[in-house]
Amino acid sequence: MKIIFTKMIPLHRFAAINFFGILLAPKSIKISSQTVNHEAIHTAQMTEMLFVFFYLWYLIEWLIRLFCKGNAYRNIAFEKEAYQNDHDKNYLNSREPYSWFKFL
Repeated sequence: MKIIFTKMIPLHRFAAINFFGILLAPKSIKISSQTVNHEAIHTAQMTEMLFVFFYLWYLIEWLIRLFCKGNAYRNIAFEKEAYQNDHDKNYLNSREPYSWFKFL
């Protein structure tokens, strides 16, 4: 995964943003291996959904979860899968396609 450190994107609440498989991070932040793994999981999700459908699903699910109990962002299936497995460096080697479905 390519990581670009930049001042162009203000990231106040997040360590990095994954944009079509490229990780954008502020120059002032050191990216942890756990964050890189988390974003690599998102890249796998994006790839299997042909990128556009990932972002479309992500937005729709976030909008729906705004009206549900809990944190809308943390309750998105893509995020649940990534957060649950971002500590496991070998997760992507054993991950089944569309594993995020288990978190709906």
